[in-house]
Amino acid sequence: MQYDPIKNSLGRVFNRTTGARKAFYHLLDLLLLRTWHVKKALRQFSHSRKEKLNVLDAGSGFGQYSYYMARKHAGWNVLAVDVKTEQIADCKQFFAKTNLDNVKFEFADLTQFVKPNHYDLVLSVDVMEHIEEDVLVFQNFHKSMRPGGMLLISTPSDQGGSDVHDHHKHDGYANDGSASFVDEHVRDGYNIGEIQQKLRSAGFSRTEARYTYGWPGKISWRLSMKYPILMLNASKVFFIVLPFYYLLTYWFALIMNVLDVNIDPKTGTGLLVKAWK
Repeated sequence: MQYDPIKNSLGRVFNRTTGARKAFYHLLDLLLLRTWHVKKALRQFSHSRKEKLNVLDAGSGFGQYSYYMARKHAGWNVLAVDVKTEQIADCKQFFAKTNLDNVKFEFADLTQFVKPNHYDLVLSVDVMEHIEEDVLVFQNFHKSMRPGGMLLISTPSDQGGSDVHDHHKHDGYANDGSASFVDEHVRDGYNIGEIQQKLRSAGFSRTEARYTYGWPGKISWRLSMKYPILMLNASKVFFIVLPFYYLLTYWFALIMNVLDVNIDPKTGTGLLVKAWK
């Protein structure tokens, strides 16, 4: 299924006014379980760090994480980069209307982007599954970070990431013939040991990884993301139906999100990975 057209349609709808864009960010915060995991990790990181930091939001997308970090930490200087020029333009337009002067947006290809010994934190959310040359990007992250800096990655795992259960995929399909839910992914997910090995080969001295989207997260994902996106992919008419759908399902998905963030599952369809220089 083509996920990007749906995201782009949502972006256009919510980019019409500053208030709509902020509402969109709040909606993503509530619905996307990965946001819960990432923000928890960012809070933990900030507790042991000085206030003034240089941060790279590597693959910033709609800009919701840059918005969160810039608002939460006035001393954090955030550079948000993305390869999609239309999203960079949209973010520049929105952020120009805010009072945030500690964040800026630029076009960048992560396979080429290096700013030596500059960043204390690099954030990469839903990015690495889209990039074939992942080790090269990890090396660029390492070169761009200061000693002691942390890389935080959220990405699908190979335990059903991209909503397929056989991660050996060809032309968008698993070996059993089932299609990957997100066609834009070049890999359906990382093995938890594989991604840590790749990070160490890129120069990182220490890594940690844990599963996200355990059994509660899988339920939440289907209710809050998969089924609505399938409906919207079938017909834009479902934009009208969607608010009523969420009125019925949101509270149960919320409970599942709370459970997922507070358990340590032995397996899951997502990974939260930390690596230190």
